[in-house]
Amino acid sequence: MKIYDVVIVGAGPVGLATAIGLYSRGITNILVIDKTRAFQKVGQAIDLAPNGLKALKYIDCNTYQAVKAAGFEPSKLANSSEKPKWETRNTKGEKISKSSISLEYDDWYEIYGEGRTHINWYDLQTALRKQLPSDLVVANRRCTNIVAESDRIRIDCLCNGEIEANPYAYWDENQPAENNDSLKSISKSFLAKLVVAADGINSRIRQVLYQNSPYSDFAKPEYSGFTAISCGGIELPEAIANELQETFLKHNGVVSISNEGDISEDNNSGNKNISKLILFRRESKFGYLIHVPLPSQELKDRSGQELIDLTVQKLEEIDFPLSLRKLVAKSPPEAMVKRLYHIHRTNISDSLAFPETANLVNKKDREGIEPIWHQDRVVLVGDAAHGMPPFAAQGANQGLEDAAVISTLIADLAKHNDLDNTDAISAAFLKYERLRRPMMQIVQEATMKRYLFSSERELQDYSKQVYARNLEEIITALV
Repeated sequence: MKIYDVVIVGAGPVGLATAIGLYSRGITNILVIDKTRAFQKVGQAIDLAPNGLKALKYIDCNTYQAVKAAGFEPSKLANSSEKPKWETRNTKGEKISKSSISLEYDDWYEIYGEGRTHINWYDLQTALRKQLPSDLVVANRRCTNIVAESDRIRIDCLCNGEIEANPYAYWDENQPAENNDSLKSISKSFLAKLVVAADGINSRIRQVLYQNSPYSDFAKPEYSGFTAISCGGIELPEAIANELQETFLKHNGVVSISNEGDISEDNNSGNKNISKLILFRRESKFGYLIHVPLPSQELKDRSGQELIDLTVQKLEEIDFPLSLRKLVAKSPPEAMVKRLYHIHRTNISDSLAFPETANLVNKKDREGIEPIWHQDRVVLVGDAAHGMPPFAAQGANQGLEDAAVISTLIADLAKHNDLDNTDAISAAFLKYERLRRPMMQIVQEATMKRYLFSSERELQDYSKQVYARNLEEIITALV
């Protein structure tokens, strides 16, 4: 059986970016496998922030340009010629932040040395996949186990098998193939010197690494206590549409509406149960995304009209105005989407602000534990290591930083013929963890605060800390 230098499990943006980083540095004996039966248009739009774009540029300039070309200008979503901004308003329509988030690439570039763009998840995956030879990316390979065999790792997979339901996915992963009854599950294995697990927040490889270990309680993600409920394509009566436009959206295509107070220097109180509603308009139709703290059992089996009724009830309980409740009430039941947000904590401590609805592993002997991101020849990246809710829009961006760091360190191992040197491999993976974990702690804390910074200065300091770093300088110093 062929032995690959590196097998990457997961052909999402992080796994593909890692493969590109290796391939562009001369590591061509690699393979990317993914459980999807076929690459198809799934997912939602995501933000690529300056740090994510900097990571892509460091990984490969051609890839960076291809991704930028596949993105779209948010100005096209606005309803006026003014520069669009993402503002936060209270339930009366008043701005509650002294600063607004610009949606223009050039504005971000001027401040942080790189811009910010929006891109559909599938378009990002496709742009990355096209940067690699097609035979290096293989679908219909669901990883079921990994086994250490002396100087290599065996990755066991199933082909044509039933795709298990993933409660943590952004979209339905059940992809029945044509003539499914005639297909039989086939077992297949691969051998690799190194394995990069980019298989998402429900990582099978993480579960294997953590079983029978001190980290077994953290093999699967924990419920953060927050749920997203969303719907788009809503047609509204003219009176309600005009009220939403004039009160909240103004001349923008998107706005966040919160039941929190104003951000000021002396506001240090943080309500962990604050809810936010993102309101957007596409031409004549409206949509929303609500982040609300709810017990997981309260959402069980709710969909369609039941989910609409629950959402309207919750909005009324937290004093959201009648116009927004009418918006939700007009949602087409078949278009309702819910998603429970989960997290892989980078550090088990009280530094993260969770609502009472969270379902966490809270044991006294676990305080201070930092769940590992590597073991022997296997390393976790992206959501498999530190998945979290998307409130700070940093999941994909931090994953791309992981890809930049780990591809550099593996390329350095190969350069020094150390892919069979277990001490060198362990040292490289430890460097990766020591560099990435502190930043992930900062990002996870900001994420779970859900932008509830005590002041504008704190918000600006966080933005500078995350976006303005010179990633090339930081990563180059590692090797």
